[in-house]
Amino acid sequence: MTRTPAPVPSPTADSCPELAQLIARVQRNCDIADARFAGNATLCIYLLEMREFYRWEQGQDLQAELDRQAVGDWVIAREQHWEALEDAELEPLILDGIAHDPFDEEAINRKLAARGLAYGAGYGQGGRPVFFLGRLDHLEAFDGYRIHIVGEELARDLAAPPAMSREGRIFVRRESVRRMVVEAVEAWQARGRPDDGMGRALRAYGHDPDHAPPLERMVDGELEAAVWHEVGEVLAGNFLGPAWQECLSEVLGTREERVLRAVRDHLADMLVTLPALLSGTGDGSLHLYFARLGGLRAALFPQLHDAYEQAIREESPEAIRRLVVPAREHWLATARELLEQAPEHWPAADHQLPALQPVLPRSPVTKTDRSPPGADSADRWG
Repeated sequence: MTRTPAPVPSPTADSCPELAQLIARVQRNCDIADARFAGNATLCIYLLEMREFYRWEQGQDLQAELDRQAVGDWVIAREQHWEALEDAELEPLILDGIAHDPFDEEAINRKLAARGLAYGAGYGQGGRPVFFLGRLDHLEAFDGYRIHIVGEELARDLAAPPAMSREGRIFVRRESVRRMVVEAVEAWQARGRPDDGMGRALRAYGHDPDHAPPLERMVDGELEAAVWHEVGEVLAGNFLGPAWQECLSEVLGTREERVLRAVRDHLADMLVTLPALLSGTGDGSLHLYFARLGGLRAALFPQLHDAYEQAIREESPEAIRRLVVPAREHWLATARELLEQAPEHWPAADHQLPALQPVLPRSPVTKTDRSPPGADSADRWG
């Protein structure tokens, strides 16, 4: 799978005279979306997101020490600001004197691309509107899609998902990917630095325990993984057709929505993400993929983690590779079956999830020769 780089104009100080007004309007729309949806997250997730959002707004490093009093005062002020916006309407974006609907992403990006900027608009989990404006790091073409890698973010909402795809465009946001990596590393450190998927990922990325984790190398790897996942989402959408979006709109904000999205995530990963990671030159992203595989997705597909553990024992990813094709067929069939059923009949409760799990041939346990100490395969899989 080959992606082709495309030229990105260098932004100049005077390339967008309306930039300040544009940032303000995009940020206001982000705030309106947060006013309506920020309270839907669990308390733990909400507090983590608010902590990170504070750092972004204040221009602080993700690992900077925080002043609890300052953060507390900011949270109170932010919640009061959101309360005042609960009934506000989303505002059009003005470019070259023309008002654009904030969801008219294509027309807005046509004007912003020449200025080295990228704008994203869509809907996230629960039907939450998602907006952002950032500086375009680079642009790629793949199979008719435009892949935008976004660097510095000028306006964003609380959730700030790392990647999204919509109508021929894929956006991957470097700052959000960095936040995801930092949070994953911090959680691993808080668990006592176990020799698990995250520990293996750090070793694969060249981490020296006596030094800080190689965050930027990890971010580069996870940007690639995020791109391939979104390409997989695009292909999954092509297989499932418009019925998927219609069905999703019926279950927004429910447990059924989470199940439907998890099934499609697995399909996307079997179509593209895992084949791409398995064919890559390094194993850091592959280990990190499994380190972050949890929650509903892990419950739906326990065989995937089992294959990873077998791969570690055998010091070879063949057990994972053997799983990809049969799992791809299963998740495509499962997604189509869900679309044909009324959501109230889906096996979405915890005790019903085994009905959605794949029944796959058990991978044979193969005897492998261990690599000598210091060999690459031992470093990656030992």
